[in-house]
Amino acid sequence: MESQSLSRFKTELNRFLEIYDIRDMEVQESVIEKTIIYNLELQGRLDGLIILLLFLKDERLFKMTMPTKTPNKLATFNCLPFPENSPSQDENCDFRNVAEKHTEYDLKDNTKQNDQNDTRSLKKAHVLPMMSQALNVQDATGRSSGTLRAVTEIPVQFRNVFKEFPYFNYIQSKALDDLLYTEKNFVICSPTGSGKTVLFELAIVGLLMQVPKPWSNIKIVYMAPIKTLCNQRNEDWKEKFGPIGLNCKELTGDTEMDDYFEIQDAHIIITTPEKWDTMTRKWRDNSLVQFVRLFLIDEVHVVKDECRGATLEVVVSRMKTVQLAVSRMSNQLDDKTLRFVAVSATIPNVEDIAEWLSDGKGPGIAMKIDESYRPVKLRKIVLGFPCSSTQTEFKFDLSLNYKMASVIQTYSEQKPALVFCATRKGVQQAASILAKDAKFIMTTDHKQRLQKYTNSIKDSKLRDLLVYGVGYHHAGMDVSDRKAIEAAFTAGDVPVLFTTSTLAMGVNLPAHLVVIKSTVHYAGGMFQEYSETDILQMMGRAGRPQFDTTAAVVIMTRTQTKDNYTQMLDGVHTIESSLHKHLVEHLNAEIILNTITDVNVALEWIRSTFLYIRAFKNPNHYGFATGQGRTGIETKLQELCLKNLHALSSIGLIKMDEEINFKPTETGRLMARYCIAFDTMKLFYLVTGSETLNELVRLICNCKEFTDVQLRMNEKKILNTLNKDKNRVTIRFPLEGKVKTNEMKVNCLIQAQLGCIPVQEFTLTQDTAKIFKCGVRVTKCLSELLMQQENKSFMALLNAVILAKCFRAKLWDNSTYVSRQLDKIGPTLSNAMVNAGLTTFQKIEDTNARELELIVNRHPPFGNQIRESVLHLPKYELSVEQLARYHESVAEIIVKITLTNYQQLREKRTAPDNHHTSLIIGDADNQVVYKRKITDSALLKSGNWMKKIEVKRAFKSEELSVHLISSEYDDVWIRTFACHSNSAMFLTQIPSDTCCNIKRD
Repeated sequence: MESQSLSRFKTELNRFLEIYDIRDMEVQESVIEKTIIYNLELQGRLDGLIILLLFLKDERLFKMTMPTKTPNKLATFNCLPFPENSPSQDENCDFRNVAEKHTEYDLKDNTKQNDQNDTRSLKKAHVLPMMSQALNVQDATGRSSGTLRAVTEIPVQFRNVFKEFPYFNYIQSKALDDLLYTEKNFVICSPTGSGKTVLFELAIVGLLMQVPKPWSNIKIVYMAPIKTLCNQRNEDWKEKFGPIGLNCKELTGDTEMDDYFEIQDAHIIITTPEKWDTMTRKWRDNSLVQFVRLFLIDEVHVVKDECRGATLEVVVSRMKTVQLAVSRMSNQLDDKTLRFVAVSATIPNVEDIAEWLSDGKGPGIAMKIDESYRPVKLRKIVLGFPCSSTQTEFKFDLSLNYKMASVIQTYSEQKPALVFCATRKGVQQAASILAKDAKFIMTTDHKQRLQKYTNSIKDSKLRDLLVYGVGYHHAGMDVSDRKAIEAAFTAGDVPVLFTTSTLAMGVNLPAHLVVIKSTVHYAGGMFQEYSETDILQMMGRAGRPQFDTTAAVVIMTRTQTKDNYTQMLDGVHTIESSLHKHLVEHLNAEIILNTITDVNVALEWIRSTFLYIRAFKNPNHYGFATGQGRTGIETKLQELCLKNLHALSSIGLIKMDEEINFKPTETGRLMARYCIAFDTMKLFYLVTGSETLNELVRLICNCKEFTDVQLRMNEKKILNTLNKDKNRVTIRFPLEGKVKTNEMKVNCLIQAQLGCIPVQEFTLTQDTAKIFKCGVRVTKCLSELLMQQENKSFMALLNAVILAKCFRAKLWDNSTYVSRQLDKIGPTLSNAMVNAGLTTFQKIEDTNARELELIVNRHPPFGNQIRESVLHLPKYELSVEQLARYHESVAEIIVKITLTNYQQLREKRTAPDNHHTSLIIGDADNQVVYKRKITDSALLKSGNWMKKIEVKRAFKSEELSVHLISSEYDDVWIRTFACHSNSAMFLTQIPSDTCCNIKRD
């Protein structure tokens, strides 16, 4: 019976030969069995084996002539005896030490076995060490922290990923074996700046070592809480993994379907929890999710965040469900195992995360590294300043600006300082005051370098401050300015940089000193203290190991809260789940996926969540009484599920029977498909059916999706001018009174965008972009929801479809700025075309190409390209004919839609493939007579569509309203014919949607 060690060795040898591309290595099984297994006594560890194989691989290592008389005989070498304490007995024992301490090995020629006493057959071979000498390192407290692992342990083809350093640091060295040579799930809590990104890279390399090329059927997902981190990782990993054949794709925000096709060829997908949530809700239709072999979770402590933590938690639990379902379908439970690797600096209960990420056989590997092993020794200072009860938070924050010069002078040691402020305006104010209060001594060369940076800065305020050695950095700045100031600070040319606290997770700038100016920020419409996670993330920016050996953090807070933050720095709070606060949305999504079909299955799903792990350990946090035992807690979790399920059922999002089995509804599918909040769906449920366009805009502004759009004090003047101003163009539906709420701000920005009213403030344009990214799916959901309803909702449905089109086109219906919808036409060129009277697509088509170029000041063939775009937009002809059948209560009409230029569109189309029109017919009683989506692809088959429709007589009037509305474009050309008793009544041309009034006999 072959020993377990020998079996493992053979498997490892085959993998080794493949990785290192060793084809001519004459190592036979007998040699391995006698020399390696017997002499080294591996006992489950293969480090010694790897070293010996490395020696054999390099021809330079053995300077001896192999015998030629008996080629079938092999030369073997006698390894040094293994230390008395085997690895299983002594964890500090390292096989590599054998290779490092001994540079000579005895080799004996087996062809002369008959003369064993012949000393001439014993030859000495000098062995060059394959790795740099081990380093004995010390931690921040001065104690020994063990041996560092060398990068040369990594297979040659992957070594360039770690080319920036010769040795892994202590934390990376300790985790290397688990990440590189096992497939177990792994969680680590380690101080910020300790190189946790390298741990992800080791896990990636470990997977690539297992899977032979080509890596066409593997996906690696990296998930981080903010887009800034995703962007950094994307740029970094493209450079590192691109040369070895891995494609990286960043998938963040509300992207189009094109992105789903782009990531088909991506090996590493970089995304946020929210975006991956959207992806995995459709995982049965997206096979790429089933190929995910490695799931990397950065900043996993975000699981406790009240707003975003539930999404992260559900995504991970859903991926576990995906893995199980795929395994069941393939009937190979051990094939293509999904591995989780999670890192954070702030998870004291790392064992709970490891238990959550169990693989069904047991919890993942949990590793916790305390501050004593921090690569840079960190000094922590909490300063308390008096704040009277009558002093506002704004005034207190302003008062701290005048303390800043003293703090920086005391703690910076003339090294770079990074100051975190609560708001963008606060960043600029603090920087301006410091530039006046502090004078930095700079050489002539230093001043010249600053002047070079200044010349490239667009922001005039920043230019003025930069010459004094002070800069600021926030998301509202121009991208080129941000990059320039980052480069200046990284180079050490800017002594002090002020930035917003929201960039704490993403900004990766070296700083000896980090100052947290005030521990209160404005969020959710109110002032609140920073969370522990926020504080620790900001602290983590101090003392990056590649830049510093020591560092300092100063927290500036009120005297009343000084002790709280002092205690926070001494010990961190336990990470808890926030899923129970957002359970309703996620239950609905799982029901849509058929993951959950009844209450018992719901409880099984709950068992896969972090909520389940923590509910037993801290039931009070989740509203459960202590001392209930496992059965009692599970009962409470079941009751929590039932409460949320009844809430879903109450507005028709799911159907429940008496046995508490439930099924999804079309309304629930819409909620899950468009990732709509439950509170927003409740708002939609209140729609009466007669809402005007103005009322629907106000409804949208109250949706939960826009709660993170905050009204800033410095924005009120601009917004009030947009709302009401006698001397300029204002929004279509003015608001009553002054703009004073977040909802009013959202309303103003929506109407300003749709009305093409310029907004010069950069932060407002950013907010507008954010609103429209969410608004497209919110308005789409509302329009499709009303499409499903059968009650009196004609006016609401019509206006909802129009509003959804407006959000897609970013124009009001019947706008004169139709040219903005064309490629290569922005606000400036669109204004020029409007001033020239080109306010419809038909007028643009009728204009000569050279004249178009004169209007927009562009060279040929720009005019031809614009006309081509317009020529290949769809053109519709709508005809409505009443049949000569008369009845007191019922009439019949025939509606025909013709694509008049369908021959042209078969060759080329400007509109996207999924473009469609909505046919909506209503009567005077607000009843929807007929509604249907008609795609261009369907019309392209024959050129037309026809339908006979039966119409019931309305009480108020005998007129019908017929509307044909484009899903994408304002001003799509529609010719309309309305006929009465087979005789033509009128001929009109109406741009974007049409209404035919037909009187019935």
